[in-house]
Amino acid sequence: MQRHRLRGFGPWGVLAIVVILAGNLLFVPLSALLVLAWAKLSGTSWSELGFVFPVRWARTLAAGLALGIALKLVMKAIVMPLLGAPPLNPAYQHLVGNTAALPVMLYLVIVGAGFGEETVFRGFLFERLGKLLPPGVWTKPAIVVLTTVFFGVIHYPEQGIPGVQQATIVGLLFGSIYAVTGRIWMLMVAHAAFDLTAVAIIYFDLEREVAEFFIARVS
Repeated sequence: MQRHRLRGFGPWGVLAIVVILAGNLLFVPLSALLVLAWAKLSGTSWSELGFVFPVRWARTLAAGLALGIALKLVMKAIVMPLLGAPPLNPAYQHLVGNTAALPVMLYLVIVGAGFGEETVFRGFLFERLGKLLPPGVWTKPAIVVLTTVFFGVIHYPEQGIPGVQQATIVGLLFGSIYAVTGRIWMLMVAHAAFDLTAVAIIYFDLEREVAEFFIARVS
């Protein structure tokens, strides 16, 4: 009975969703850890959250790394400048040449973003919305849109409108890939690689150079 309640959308099910989504307010990646605990208690299989083991791990890792790095460079050099974003991200200028700040930042981008955000926004929310929304041809596109909007909005407090714009585009792409594949490992790697590339660009003080690379060559 308890499992049924946690998987449903009555008081227990709604409470579980609220607690999970609020988890990161205490520490990162509590929300993702709560998702795993909820899966265990509710009898939800790992595959329903996208945790399907790849046939070839090397190919999955390579694809994730390539996607994440290439996507970040395209976003920084082409997409964000076209959207009018400033070349420097003011939220992370403290990272420039700051070796002491790297351990915490690497933890946040690998564990917090790569593992944490993908588990919540792709695995958990796709599963929950898939159970909540009526089945149909528009169900998955609707889930992609809803999770993308949520993913974009949560980046506003720290990064402002440019952060929302970037997260929305990335969330739309990652959500679309997850909707088609139902697998999360490659996206975790891609998400971590995306953020690690961003950290490297800032740490080595290359933001402006990368942001103006494309525009300088076409103007």
